[in-house]
Amino acid sequence: MMNDAPVVITAVADEDRLQFWPKYFGSVARWTSLEPQVFGWMDHLCEDYNGGIWNFFTLSNGGAFIAPYCDSAWSLYNDMNGNSAEMSSEAAGIAVCLLNWSHHACRTESEAMTDHYYRLREYALSHAESRAIMRIID
Repeated sequence: MMNDAPVVITAVADEDRLQFWPKYFGSVARWTSLEPQVFGWMDHLCEDYNGGIWNFFTLSNGGAFIAPYCDSAWSLYNDMNGNSAEMSSEAAGIAVCLLNWSHHACRTESEAMTDHYYRLREYALSHAESRAIMRIID
């Protein structure tokens, strides 16, 4: 799946948000549960998370994710692996989406969801905060 071209991120315009989930995840079983599950992961991993607006992003490799709309850093702690990290909103969104994409792929045995996980992981590995992201998801 990985190639030599860098993965480019694009913010989804407000007027295109309604089509984001069906367009990118419509072929995934139970795709309508993905967004609330992301919020649940963030709530579980971040003591300071209290809901809010999220930004939507697409990737040039076909991937997609969401991230909290906030300029401040987030402190995440994963009690499943004992790791913590402080990161930007984008990195926090990547981390919680990777966890959610992985768990959803396992629950639904969805190859399409597995593909989404690896597309986002490809971007995460080249991200400036990749070490923090990987600490949370590994």
